Amino acid sequence: MIYKDKFKIGLKDIGKDNKIKNRAILEFLEDIGGYHSDIAGYGVNNIEETKLTWILLDWKLEVIDRPTYGTELEIHTWGRGMNKYFTYRDYEIYDQNGKLCAKATSKWTLINITNRKLERLTEEIMEKYHPEEHMVFSEELKKIDAPEEIISTLEYTVIRKDIDLNKHMHNLYYLDLAYEALPEDVYEKRPFNNVRIVYKKEIKLGDKVKCHYSKRDNKNIVVIKSEDNETMHSIIELY
Repeated sequence: MIYKDKFKIGLKDIGKDNKIKNRAILEFLEDIGGYHSDIAGYGVNNIEETKLTWILLDWKLEVIDRPTYGTELEIHTWGRGMNKYFTYRDYEIYDQNGKLCAKATSKWTLINITNRKLERLTEEIMEKYHPEEHMVFSEELKKIDAPEEIISTLEYTVIRKDIDLNKHMHNLYYLDLAYEALPEDVYEKRPFNNVRIVYKKEIKLGDKVKCHYSKRDNKNIVVIKSEDNETMHSIIELY
């Protein structure tokens, strides 16, 4: 099942040259995925009943043509590739003229909020989403490793505004931290049309983290680690 909805680009969604920001795109994608889950019976409003919540593991976004303020977007999304514990969700974003502006894929797992363990994706759950076979990219998400060389480091303490309904730092704030960790000359080159965010370990209220900036193969990479550098929380690629 391909679920469709429309979103209009507002003031908070734009950056340089009045064009939509990557954060706003991911926010729209997160919202439409949530709406689709509401219909399937595994959305935010169902958590109290099901004791289950979706956790994001990976994002990959490619912007083809960046729309501007006031543009009405039509976003398509569908679940695919469900297996025992993981599933993928793909997206296509079209402008008001029907032109493909961006595409993305994401990887999710279902968590039981009572014991915080992975929930098996049963046939019953899969059928509620009516998964499609179509992929927006030619291959699945590949593993990425952290570079050894560190160019610069930003330190940050997680505060209350960063925390979501799952009681850890919301996934979009990882992108915010990555932008803050960029050197000024790199930051001024935004927006980046390719974004990859891999989530490794949740970040909680009060955690102190280090955001290490590196560059590899013309990609800007930010690795978010714990204060003691022992735990890797996320790897973000921007290029």
